[in-house]
Amino acid sequence: MEDITLRLGLLMEAAHAQQSAAEQAIARLEAHTGDLDGVLREAVRVALIEELRSLNDEGRRAADSLRRLGRGTGLRLLSWSIASSMLCSLAPALLFWWLVPSQSELAALREQRAELVANIARLEQRGGRVDLRRCGGGDRLCVRVDKKAPVYGPSGDYYVVEGN
Repeated sequence: MEDITLRLGLLMEAAHAQQSAAEQAIARLEAHTGDLDGVLREAVRVALIEELRSLNDEGRRAADSLRRLGRGTGLRLLSWSIASSMLCSLAPALLFWWLVPSQSELAALREQRAELVANIARLEQRGGRVDLRRCGGGDRLCVRVDKKAPVYGPSGDYYVVEGN
């Protein structure tokens, strides 16, 4: 029995040594894990900070681009507004220039009107207020005569036109 006790003692001592070695390994592993956790946290923090800075820079560049685009759009809108305003102003001016006669044309038209008025006055003096119409089935030219006036001609077939 002593042999069994001795063996059991040795076995207990070996188990105790193994347990101590395991505890030391676990402690070293826990320390190593704690260090790894800190390193990993630091690496994640550094990577996150880098990415956030990069994202911030990209956001700033995008905002600058949008501002430039907005200024360019504003300028483009301003130029289109000015161009359309000029076209809207130019169209009536061109129509006025095209449709309204010039000073020389107005002078020529006034001259022509004065000439026509003088011609009408001469015609009125010569009996130009004659009432002419188309009469009968053959659509013949006929004139209103003054029935109170005397007749003329060798056969008496000439009448005075009314309106003289």
